[in-house]
Amino acid sequence: MAREKVFRFKQFAVVNDRTAMKVGTDGVLLGAWCPVEGMKRVLDVGTGCGVIALMVAQRNSEALITGIDIDHNAIEEASLNMERSPWKERLTALERDFNDMEPAEDYDLIVSNPPFFTNGVLPTGDSRTVARHTQSLTYRQLIEGAVKLLTARGTLALISPTDAEGDIIEAAAFASLPVRCVTRVIPVEGAPPKRTLWQLSRDNSSYREDTLTIAHGDGSFTREYVELTGAFYLKM
Repeated sequence: MAREKVFRFKQFAVVNDRTAMKVGTDGVLLGAWCPVEGMKRVLDVGTGCGVIALMVAQRNSEALITGIDIDHNAIEEASLNMERSPWKERLTALERDFNDMEPAEDYDLIVSNPPFFTNGVLPTGDSRTVARHTQSLTYRQLIEGAVKLLTARGTLALISPTDAEGDIIEAAAFASLPVRCVTRVIPVEGAPPKRTLWQLSRDNSSYREDTLTIAHGDGSFTREYVELTGAFYLKM
C-alpha cells in the first residue's frame, strides 16, 4: 500500500494526495484569519481536503461546519480528514455544487478559497486547473450565492489575487453585500501585495483595511504572521 501524503498541523493532520488542491499558504491564511467568534453554522465552499473547515473547527468549539466541493476525490479525502479529527461530530463533507444550493438553511459564515485562474485555456481533464479556474465558480457567483445563504448579519470571507479586487468590489456592490474588511497580503518585506483577504457582510461594522507581511527579507516569518498561524503550524 502506498504511503499517504499527510500534512500535519498541531491539532490535526490532513491527507491531501488525491484532491486537486493541496494544502497551501492561501488556505491556511484564510482559515486562520476568517471571523469565527459567534459563528454557529459555517459553510466552506471548495473545501478540497478540508483544511479550512478543520481550522475553523479548531478555532470555534461550537460551530457546525459543512465543506462542499464538486470534486469527488476531494470530498473523499475531506471526509477522511474530518473523521480522523478531534471535531468529527461537528464536521460534514458533501459533494455539491455551490451554484445549485438552495437557501433552506442559513449560514453565519461562508468561507472560500475560490478558483482564481480567470484567463487562458482550460486543459481538458486537468482536475487541478478545474479546481482553480473561475469557469466553475466566478467571484460574482460566489458573492450572489452567499447573499441567498447567509443569515441577516452573516459574513462571507474569501481570499483572492490582488488583481481581482476590482471584480470583487463590483460584484459586492451589485449584490448589496458590502465589503467590511480588506487585508492585503505581502509575501516578503518590500514586495507588493499578492493576495487579498476579504470580509463581506450586511452588518453595521465599520470598514477596515490593513496589510499582513508573511516574511522578512532573510526568509524568517514576521511576528504578525506567526501570531496569526502559530496555533496551527508545527514549526514556524
